[in-house]
Amino acid sequence: MAVHRGEIAVACAGSHHSITPYIPGALPSDDHPTVGDWVLIDEGTLLPTRVLRRRNLFKRRAPGDPRKEQMITANIDTVFIVASCNQDFSVARLERYLVLAREVGVNAVVVLTKTDLTDTPDVFAAAVRAIEPGLHVETVDGRDPESVAHLAKWCGKGKTVALMGSSGVGKSTLVNTMRSSDSIATQEVRTSDDTGRHTTTVRQMHRLDRGGWLLDMPGMRELQLPDATTGISEVFDDFILAAQRCRFSDCAHGVEPGCAVQAALADGTLTSERFDRWRRLEAEGIVAPAYLGKRRR
Repeated sequence: MAVHRGEIAVACAGSHHSITPYIPGALPSDDHPTVGDWVLIDEGTLLPTRVLRRRNLFKRRAPGDPRKEQMITANIDTVFIVASCNQDFSVARLERYLVLAREVGVNAVVVLTKTDLTDTPDVFAAAVRAIEPGLHVETVDGRDPESVAHLAKWCGKGKTVALMGSSGVGKSTLVNTMRSSDSIATQEVRTSDDTGRHTTTVRQMHRLDRGGWLLDMPGMRELQLPDATTGISEVFDDFILAAQRCRFSDCAHGVEPGCAVQAALADGTLTSERFDRWRRLEAEGIVAPAYLGKRRR
């Protein structure tokens, strides 16, 4: 149900416990329980003995040590990628969350909050839809039950929805409204730049009346992705397809003759802003240069 420092919160049939997350040496280091896991627990010792097979697992590069990976959550049906209609809105950040969802094969919905603070929510929604054809986008006032009611179709019985986004975008407010509760603390954003403060400090699951689950998570402003070749190829498929038409298989998409990517940039088919973000992910080592072009010389 939640991951705390040194212990995890688990829900059993009719009871809740805070337990040691693993027995040293009993579980592989990459198979410790994370929020969303189903775990077998020894009745006598209340210690976990096995993490059941996951349907999916979200990971990121560990902050401070890019050589290690950090588990985020498991067994998710839908991701609400939450962003706010203010100065903190960032297409680049949304792309990273979308890559993360596509890499593990989880449905993603972009939820734009704080629509009451702007006269042009459609402009924000259009910027999101431009990321990927067919991307589902919802605009809501997170404090208004009627406004968020249509999000319930992803939160039916037995379904788990994770809310991801940076601090201050309104994730906890959404959870409170969808649960008809104000039990989760919220904070105002900084007025100078609309940047949020961390309200949620642990990943925690919340039960909905209809039988679904919401997973509220701390904001992740710096989202360093692990190897996510599949996710990149889906989110940036327009660049991948263009790269396959380059004259040279090792084209760096700079000044090489016959570069289809540069040709598409020149005629406006592709945009330089998305090209820069694509190359930035490549520079982080997420996309191997050899993957970007497949045609023979």
